[in-house]
Amino acid sequence: MILISFFALLLTIQSCKEKHNKIATNLFKATQNKVFKDLDDDAYIAVFKKELGDEKLKLSNEPAIEAYYKANNYLPVFVMNHLANGDLDAIPDFYSKADEHGIDPELFHPGELKAMIAKFHDKTSISNTDEAYHELAKLELLTTSTLTKYANAVQFGVVNPKKIYSRYFTATKHPDSVSMKATLMAADTKAYLDSIQPKDPQYLALQKAYLHGDTFDGLSKEETQRYLLVNMERLRWRNKPYEPKYVYVNIPDYRLDVFENGKSILNMKVCVGQGRNMDGQNSLGKYDDTCAIDKPFPRETPQLNSLIHSVDVNPVWNIPRSIATKEIIIEAAKDRYYLSNKNIDVYKDGKLIDDPEDIDWTSVTKDNLDYDFKQRPGEDNSLGKIKFLFKNKSSVYLHDTPAKFAFGKAMRAVSHGCVRLGDPQALAKNLFGEGEDFDTIVADMAADNPDPTSIALPKKTPIYITYVTCWADEGGTLQYRQDVYGLDIVLYDHLKKFLSK
Repeated sequence: MILISFFALLLTIQSCKEKHNKIATNLFKATQNKVFKDLDDDAYIAVFKKELGDEKLKLSNEPAIEAYYKANNYLPVFVMNHLANGDLDAIPDFYSKADEHGIDPELFHPGELKAMIAKFHDKTSISNTDEAYHELAKLELLTTSTLTKYANAVQFGVVNPKKIYSRYFTATKHPDSVSMKATLMAADTKAYLDSIQPKDPQYLALQKAYLHGDTFDGLSKEETQRYLLVNMERLRWRNKPYEPKYVYVNIPDYRLDVFENGKSILNMKVCVGQGRNMDGQNSLGKYDDTCAIDKPFPRETPQLNSLIHSVDVNPVWNIPRSIATKEIIIEAAKDRYYLSNKNIDVYKDGKLIDDPEDIDWTSVTKDNLDYDFKQRPGEDNSLGKIKFLFKNKSSVYLHDTPAKFAFGKAMRAVSHGCVRLGDPQALAKNLFGEGEDFDTIVADMAADNPDPTSIALPKKTPIYITYVTCWADEGGTLQYRQDVYGLDIVLYDHLKKFLSK
């Protein structure tokens, strides 16, 4: 019995010793530095927790980093898992190449990290356990903090569009605890970092032009580079269509495409809302400092994504109060028959006014406007013969227009914010397909005395209204467009602190 008890005690001591020597066993094997033989897990943990507390304010993604270590009992799991297999050595090399994305490598401290890793490969550079504990804790925190920061930058971008744009309503995925945990838990870090490099052909086309120092016709080399940088950042944002079929409007290109399985199967000219920089006075080459803050012109079309759910054929236009005060009452004051000539009905307290021409419109201002206005269906209706509806916070939609002359212009930022379609019936045909609903649309649009008709789409279709000023066309040629809303300037000014020097 005494002998049995002795062996049990011996096994318990050995077990405890192994339990408290995970670090020593792992790191001595990886480094062959004899100092690491004497490391004690509990002693290291005490040093690490103090280092973590001291560095909290400096760490990138601190909540995710702390959760990672808490789940791993505050052991140096990243170094233990990746030092021996060479993964750790590969990380600074990825950081050093961040400038291939236009991002400053120094954001990730590649030189400092490389020097710290080198200490662990040199058998003599760490000479005592106290130094080992502190160097190991620092290496752990620097690696995991910069690794999540780098992975986030490459996968999600470095600027959050929702924080810089006041009219940005596009669903955009941002780094979270799940994505950062995936970064830290990857078994093969080098393979993981290879896998997250942007591979979209559009991104690669812009990146190639950036690295080659290309210059666009009419722009300086510096302005060209800035065009490429802001649009590379846009491509890093996780806000791209994922559905097999969707409607895509690019505001600066004044164009709508219907994409299906990655190819444009329909495109047309569009008119968009008026912008703050239509004269091109400010550019990425030179701009006023006040342009760095997003201050939209009231008529700018917002960036958004939604689902087109129905159409109104021969729609009634419920005229917004902003248009009523700035245009309708002013025109009515000039011409007492303006309203009737434009088929505009006037309401007060919800009741139709029979003789609006008897109202003294010269005395009506935005401060005492007690009327609502609706334009009946017809040839002069500002919405034309059809509008396409989708839920959004800005009350915008796609619609026909009687003002066809604008489609002949190069600069088509002319609307109050909605998107005017160059060929609305073609879009209806694409979304509804041949059949009874489309036949009804065609007949109603051609009617002499039209009545409003609402028709639901057989299948809701995603719509993305976006803002892209540089891209590769179908032939691979890079295109760029004027920054009509000044959104490139806003983005560049927020982006430049992250850019390669």
